[in-house]
Parts: sequence; C-alpha cells; structure tokens
Amino acid sequence: MDLHGPLKKFFGFNKFKGLQEQVIKSIVNNENTFVIMPTGGGKSLCYQLPALMAEGTAIVVSPLIALMKNQVDAIRGISEHNGVAHVLNSSLNKTEINQVKEDIASGITKLLYVAPESLIKEEYVTFLRTQKISFVAIDEAHCISEWGHDFRPEYRNLKHIIKAIDSVPVICLTATATEKVQEDILKTLGITDANRFKASFNRANLFYEVRPKTKEVEKDIIRFVKQREGKSGIIYCLSRKKVEEVAQILQVNGIKAVPYHAGLDAKTRVRHQDMFLMEDCDVVVATIAFGMGIDKPDVRFVIHHDIPKSLESYYQETGRAGRDDGEGYCLAFYAYKDIEKLEKFMSSKPVAEQEIGHALLQEVVGYAETSMNRRKYLLHYFGEEFDDVHGDGADMDDNSRNPKKKNEAKEDVVKLLSVVKNTLQQYKSKEVVNTIIGKENALLTSHRTHLQPFFGIGKEKTAPYWMALLRQVLVVNFIKKEIEQYGVIKLNKEGEGYLKNPTSFMMTEDHSYIENGDNLIISNSKFSGGAADEKLVKLLKDLRKSVAAKQSLPPFAVFQDPSIDDMALKYPITLEELCTVHGVGEGKARKFGKEFVKLITTYVDENDILRPDDLIVKSTGVNSGLKLYIIQNTDRKLPLDDIAKSKGLEMSELIKEMEMIIFSGTKLNINYALDDLLDEEQQEEIHDYFMEAKSDKIQEALDEFEGDYDEEELRLMRIKFINEVAN
Repeated sequence: MDLHGPLKKFFGFNKFKGLQEQVIKSIVNNENTFVIMPTGGGKSLCYQLPALMAEGTAIVVSPLIALMKNQVDAIRGISEHNGVAHVLNSSLNKTEINQVKEDIASGITKLLYVAPESLIKEEYVTFLRTQKISFVAIDEAHCISEWGHDFRPEYRNLKHIIKAIDSVPVICLTATATEKVQEDILKTLGITDANRFKASFNRANLFYEVRPKTKEVEKDIIRFVKQREGKSGIIYCLSRKKVEEVAQILQVNGIKAVPYHAGLDAKTRVRHQDMFLMEDCDVVVATIAFGMGIDKPDVRFVIHHDIPKSLESYYQETGRAGRDDGEGYCLAFYAYKDIEKLEKFMSSKPVAEQEIGHALLQEVVGYAETSMNRRKYLLHYFGEEFDDVHGDGADMDDNSRNPKKKNEAKEDVVKLLSVVKNTLQQYKSKEVVNTIIGKENALLTSHRTHLQPFFGIGKEKTAPYWMALLRQVLVVNFIKKEIEQYGVIKLNKEGEGYLKNPTSFMMTEDHSYIENGDNLIISNSKFSGGAADEKLVKLLKDLRKSVAAKQSLPPFAVFQDPSIDDMALKYPITLEELCTVHGVGEGKARKFGKEFVKLITTYVDENDILRPDDLIVKSTGVNSGLKLYIIQNTDRKLPLDDIAKSKGLEMSELIKEMEMIIFSGTKLNINYALDDLLDEEQQEEIHDYFMEAKSDKIQEALDEFEGDYDEEELRLMRIKFINEVAN
C-alpha cells in the first residue's frame, strides 16, 4: 500500500520521517502497535494519518487539555470540516457535547481526543459503543506505568474501558520508556503481541551541559539568556514560587519572560503559552506542567534551574529544544542539596513508591556527576548503545569538549566485580560501595558481610571514587541494575569474562561538587561554563596579598576567593562594575577597589580582552528589603533570635544573610549579641585566630579549636572580625 499519496494530500509532505511509514502500515493493517519515539520525532502523525484514511472515528487518549487543543487546531487546519477533530473533556458545555456526538454519528469526525477521566464516564462509553471506532491511540503511554516518571492511576483502567467500547486495535505512543516501563505498559493493556517500533533516542543536535548550582544561579541564567537575545527558550523550576521569582528577575533585567504553572488561572496559562508560540515573549519559566505536546520547533535552549526527579523527565524536557534540527542547548544546574530536598519530599509516600523514587533519583545523580560522554550515559539508560568517538553528536556535551584525565583502573574493576560476585549479587550500588570501603551498616551486618575477607578491600579510596567506577562499569555492560529489585546490581556475562581475563580499563573520575564556604565550587574549573582567567587570578591574588600586608590584614578580609575568581571572569574596569562581582558591595569597592580595577584595566588593554558586556544584573529588590531590615534592627540591638523569627528564618539562614551583607563591605554591628554569647577573652582568642589564619573557612576554625566553640559562634565572630578589620 502506498501511503505517500495520503501523506501529500493531508499534510503536504513528500516523505516520511524515521519509522513513521512502518508504524502507519502496522496500524492500517489493524495490528496492535507500540511506538517509542523521542520528542520531535513525529509521533502524532503516526496515528493522525491512519485516522484520516480509515472509516470511523479514532479515539486518542491524551493526558493534557492544552496538548489536545493544540493538536485539534492543527488537524482542523488541514480539513474543510471543523468537525474533523474534536476534544471531549470537562471544559465543554452541553451544547458542545451534543455537537461532538452529532459529528461522530454522521462520520465527519476522524479524531476524538479524550482525557482518561472523561473516557470513564458511563454516558460516553454507552454512546461510543454504538459508533464505528477505527482504533484507540494512547499518547504519553508512560503514564500507565508506575515505573514511568509521570504515573497516572486512571490510565491503569484503560484496558477495561477499551474492551467495553469495542475490540479495536490499540496504539501506544511515548517519548520515553525504559525496558521496565515498556513491559509494564504492554502487560497492563493486555497487548503483549503488539508490533514494537523504537526509534533512536539520539538527538544529535542537542548540546548537553551541567553546571554547579551556586547562589549566583540566577545571574548565570541571565548571562546565558542575554547572550542568546531574541532566541526562544524554556527554563524549568520545580516549584511555583521559584517560577515566579525567576520570571520576575528576568523581566527586571530586560528579558521578555512569562511564568507558567498550574497555580495560574487557565486564561493566564493559555495567554502565556500563546505569547510564547507567537513570539511575543522569548522565555517561558515553567514547572513541568508546560511543554507536553507544545509544538514549537525553534526552542533554542532548555535550562533546568532545578534538577528533575528522573532521567525520563530530563530527557523529555530537554527534547523540547531544537525540534527543527537546528541548535538546541540543554543546560542543567546541579547541587546535591536539591537531591536531598527531593528525597525529603518523598518520605511521606508509601514505601514502594519511595523505593522507585530513590532509584530514579540516583540515576539523575549519576548523570549529573559523571565525567564520561553525557549522550552515551543518557542513551545507555534508555537501552541504546552509542559510539562516543564516531557517533552522531559525539562531541556535543561539556564532558567531551573538556575531557578530564583518565587513569588506569584495571585492578579496581576486578575488586569491584569480585565484590558483586562474592556478596551473591544481592546488594544495590550503595551497599556494594560500602562493602568495598569497609563501612558497616545494619544490612551488611545482618548478612555478616562485615566479617568477610573482602570487606574493606578498597578502603584506601573514597566512596565517590568507587561510585564513579561502578557507573562506568555499568555503561560498558559488565554489570546491570535489576529494576524489578529497585536497583540490585548483577554481573553480566561480559563482567564474568572480564574477571577471568582482565584488560586495561581507563577510568575518568567524576566531577566533585564540594561545598567551599557558602559557594559551590566545582573541582574541574573548565566545567563551570566560562572558567576564570588563571593568569589574572594569580595577579589579583598577588595584589590582594600586598594590599592585605599594608593594612595588616589576612588576605581573605580584603576579597574572598570567589570574588577574585569572579573578577577574572567579568573583568570589571570601574568601581560600579566591581560592585556586580560576587561578594563585593559598594563599601568594599570603595575601600579596596581602586587598585584592583586599575590592574584589571591594564590587563584588559595589554591582552586585547573582550569583556562580557552584561555585567550588571539587577535584583528584584526582595533581598534588599531583608538586608535593610537586618541592618536597622541590629542597629537597634534587637536579639538575633527575634530578628530571625520575625522574618521566618532559621538562625543559620539569618547568619548567612548577615555574611552576605558583611562580605560585600557593608558595616553591621553585632557586638551586643556576641557579648551575650562569649566573654572578652574568648572573643579575643577567636579574633587572633582569624588575624593569623590563611583562610576564613569555618571548618578549619572548628578543627583548630577542637570543639571549644560551635559553628554558630565562629560564624558570628567571623562577621564581627570582618566588620572591624575590613569594612
């Protein structure tokens, strides 16, 4: 059967994309069909074309009203009958429902889009039973599986509802499904005989990058977006509050951005979505509610302000970039703190759901922290092999562009595989690593693993090292994760073979996200998307040292390291520009800035450096209000506990806010609060320590005083010290 005629007639295309033609043939032959096709691969055409060709009406089950509306409008655009496609959901009134029924009965309607909730209604089932139905298509089929990243219980009943209407072929379509999810979908729908079509998940035009998430994340985003002025992008955040905040900050900084989340009323959501589609705004800041089925081909970047809960979500959301095969930049900001937050949210869920959630989250951690080719890691997760040397898009990620050095790890791979084998393949990755480094816990003790000769076989290396190695051994298929058992590690035959005959194994170490003071620094500086100018950093540190010596101060009291790094990234040549540098306020700039600005100006001229011109990032003024409140109330000598309580802050959060004020050069007098905590002698002892210290890191101070003072006391004393000697 030639399908090119109908394709040209209905859609105006001359040729099919990828697997479309084979899928359509399967549907036209009335066979159950299962389609896995990445976002942008042309899934909808797979059921739209056969529906337009067949006698009767095709039912399309879809989870989102916005998605249905989009598709119905598109189909109506290619037909002279408005009734060719209809939506049946809670948004219709009686008259509209009768019109839909009339068009189906008279054979005009070829595609009927329904939400699963509507399909359950007895009146609809009774009506549809009397009509000629061509087939049922289930879009976003991963919603059927509780292993999917978007499970919806009402999807589980579809099998019975379809049977109640008619025994017609079923077509399932999804953009993301691991092996486990695929089996679950087919079993639940009772169509294990379905023809399966799986397109490659490789989107070669997408560039993947992960950056450390610091306090400066909004500044980083503004800089990134401003460099792509006029281009369309989506920024995903996990909470509605964060969506509103980020959208506001972008607007204040002259970027055309709108928020989108389920808390907005339907009218506003539709308006914002249309503004994005019609290019009246460039950026949508959204929760994951946005984007399903949004057919905008020229989204040029997708930014994850917060890391998502699963790699499926991440893949699907990044997949909204570059659908026209043009440039698509996928940037995610990652801090392990966010993972811990997500785990906390999960603790109220049933145990089985928690287990699934944790297993999915660990995959995200692996992706973010890995230093191997990100595309290879991602495709392996979806059960697809990728050649990271010659494959299409092999160098389209940050790790391939900035490779970390590799080390021979043959002996360690043998240790790792033998521990998996000797513990009878019953542990998840965390327990395997604990066994290797010799860290006891209840589970290992109950299995008496801690008494085995191999317990602690690799204790000379750290847990993150072994976890990194485990992930790389997983990707080359020496081991596999048993999803049925929430991630238990088993040996593959390739792993068995390696144990018998070990060969060279070059391992790249993971990125190490380490807390440095209050700023997340990534140990691989190339990675932070625009590394500081090392030569300038050295000159600035030398200058800092001499300025500090003249004033008899420790260098960190002049400018902290993150400030120096930021200067070497932004090249500020006026005091006003210096105030936009991390941790530098007007007071600090006035007191120490002149010589630094002078040095940078000379350096820029001598080295013909192009400076980034979007240095000034305006804030929305939320924090400036808090800053003023803290300064006024410490002047009034109000107890710090009362200041914190009145603003709904924990004490540690208040101290953090005070540190930001003090480090940027503004004076803040908290002597009255310290006098209640520490006597004169104690204060003097800590003051002298900071005067001599090489760095102002609190951990080093805690180690030095060996428990004489707690963290809160030391942080408050650091504030007093900087206030007196540096501001």
